Amino acid sequence: MSEENQQQFAIQKIYLKDVSFESPNAPAVFTDGEWQPEVNVQLNTETQGVADGQYEVSLNVTVTAKHADKTAFLVEVKQAGVFQMVGFEEEQLKGMLGAYCPEVLFPFAREAISDLVAKGGFPQLLLAPVNFNQLYMQHQQQAAQQAETAH
Repeated sequence: MSEENQQQFAIQKIYLKDVSFESPNAPAVFTDGEWQPEVNVQLNTETQGVADGQYEVSLNVTVTAKHADKTAFLVEVKQAGVFQMVGFEEEQLKGMLGAYCPEVLFPFAREAISDLVAKGGFPQLLLAPVNFNQLYMQHQQQAAQQAETAH
């Protein structure tokens, strides 16, 4: 196998690109009975080329917690990384950027969210693991269906 055909993957850098924490109804939210929040988690990814074979992937995680019909907190984290990927075919590269890289970033985002929520005076929030491969496949299927209906 020649060097040109070898697949190479490397994490160049992982960093927190943007972060926001809001608790618009504090301190009243701390005294509104037993803490039983309704939590909504939204995930989104963005990818852009940085240099030849280098890509920045950003995982955007937004968590909204409501308690007694009021927003207790809203936390937004944009966890990013620069990844070196060489020798992958286009479909493999799309899968790496759309599923594998966000999977690498998620534990960092989960930790940042947990820390922010705790520093905001709320009980620790541990987000459940996410199957990014399944989300990527669902996204691909939806895109294919939309392409079919557009014709």
